[in-house]
Amino acid sequence: MTSVDDLTSEIMKGLTEYAELADSEMKKAVRKTATTVRNEISANAPEKSGRYKKSWTAKKTKENSHTLEMTVHSKNRYQLSHLLEHGHAKRGGGRVEGIPHIAPAEAHGEKLLTELIEKALK
Repeated sequence: MTSVDDLTSEIMKGLTEYAELADSEMKKAVRKTATTVRNEISANAPEKSGRYKKSWTAKKTKENSHTLEMTVHSKNRYQLSHLLEHGHAKRGGGRVEGIPHIAPAEAHGEKLLTELIEKALK
């Protein structure tokens, strides 16, 4: 016969193991999503010289035992991101149309992260 204290201890042990597993799986999902978003932006980015396309990276912004935050950004061509995504006025008049390459990757990343987390927690 087990005591209530033993049962409580076993339940807490099981919950702690589940929480650690969930944290680990969520961090894997965040890393995979950030890499996928970076790759998708790079693949669909406009390419004149290729420097903008190659400038995209995913970096860890914040991490502790329970959370992981990653940022996908252009390392050295960030000034172009808004202009290329949304278009801009030309100097002599007229307009250059935008080439959406960030927003679609972001939307896909949100969906992918949700799917990966749901799959990991089942």
